[in-house]
Amino acid sequence: MKSAVETLNPTRAKLTIEVPFEELKPSLDAAYQRIAKQVNIPGFRKGKVPPAVIDRQVGRGAVLDEAINDALPKLYVQALQENDLQPLAQPEIDITKFEDNEALEFTAEVDVRPSIDVPKYDDLAVEVPAVEVTDENIDEQVEHLRERFATLNDVERPAADGDIVSIDLVASKDGETVEGGEVTGYSYKVGAGDMLDGVDDALRGLSAGEEKTFVSQLLGGDLAGEDVDVTVKVNSVKEQELPAFDDEFAQTASEFDTAEELREDVKTRLTRGKRLEQAAAARDAVLEKLLDSAEIPLPEAALSAELAERKGEIEQQLLYSGMTMESYLDDQKQTVDEFEAELEKRVSDAMAAQFLLDEVAKAEEIGVEQAELSEHLFRRAQQSGQNPDEFVKHMVEHNHIPEMVAEVVRGKALALIVEGAKVTDSNGAHVELKLLRPDGTIGEPEAETAEAPAADAAAEEPAEA
Repeated sequence: MKSAVETLNPTRAKLTIEVPFEELKPSLDAAYQRIAKQVNIPGFRKGKVPPAVIDRQVGRGAVLDEAINDALPKLYVQALQENDLQPLAQPEIDITKFEDNEALEFTAEVDVRPSIDVPKYDDLAVEVPAVEVTDENIDEQVEHLRERFATLNDVERPAADGDIVSIDLVASKDGETVEGGEVTGYSYKVGAGDMLDGVDDALRGLSAGEEKTFVSQLLGGDLAGEDVDVTVKVNSVKEQELPAFDDEFAQTASEFDTAEELREDVKTRLTRGKRLEQAAAARDAVLEKLLDSAEIPLPEAALSAELAERKGEIEQQLLYSGMTMESYLDDQKQTVDEFEAELEKRVSDAMAAQFLLDEVAKAEEIGVEQAELSEHLFRRAQQSGQNPDEFVKHMVEHNHIPEMVAEVVRGKALALIVEGAKVTDSNGAHVELKLLRPDGTIGEPEAETAEAPAADAAAEEPAEA
């Protein structure tokens, strides 16, 4: 077999493949065997029909078609390997020349992974926000903890922000109750802002037994985005009584003996979380800087397909949540053009990052251990809310394991780049990511392993970076 490559553009190639007829013999023999098992010819058992008889009864042309259908995929893959091409989509194959006992010639046009000149990544420098935990941050977390142990007391006064009210709510249009627009006995915290627009303003000042009607827009259903009349009635008003933040509360709400110890633990947890956020910011900044310095052509067809898939996923998620794209864009204060431009940038950056990190992984000879793959699968299962065993089974059955391996490899490549970069915070201090652990603590240099949180953070799909 002979093959030649014509580069149509940086991401598309045309293979011209010529195959001597004798190289088709294995596929031709296999075609005769398959047809022999399928036909019923008097005087011959199934599977024992001679080729000459098949030629007369079925036709030599049918045998040749069967042989070509068998041979083409193998020949195409062989040509890809010989020319070191990595396809990104299914090829467009055209048989340009073939006659019985003559050479087979065909072409295959396909989107391929572009050739990339990887920029230097051993001297990157980025700046990230400093890790700062304020008293206000701690107070907010302490307040949330106190609310978990709060008691609710009935009050004989109008509702105010922070009160817990039991409400009935009815949405109507032209005097008719909207389907699915009626709620009874719903518990709601006034001022939370997570119900219909206008409901908080309506509730403020209402006492138990009182109601008020206002105009709002439904988030889902047939009337999504249209003005409807909403009547809200208050059944009861309860005031939250928060426990005092003292040693007794600390012993009730935690394993600590004093309020000061509990507050210090809150600070420690916030600090760890801020460190992980800082590591993620460093990852994003390093990757963005590396992408800006590289020229990575993207295949139009693959990019368009990925854009369509991502947009479909978003629309499906909005449908499940009862929102339309129009209401979502209103909520995000985006136009359609702005949304599509932002989505295209995210998808383009993600695809470019994959190409670039694959090249880095190849140059650094990065591999994947079974333990690393298992850990990644477990983390992905947790993120999707699935049972780990069922998630792994699904990945295996649908042949997604290679994708998972690729994600781990890219994560390790990005971690290597990030750990080698010069990262400083907004205060000018050096940020050492290599010693950061997955829980946000700082490890000792001698105890450091390959499982640093910089690697863990980088292991996430760069698409959403």
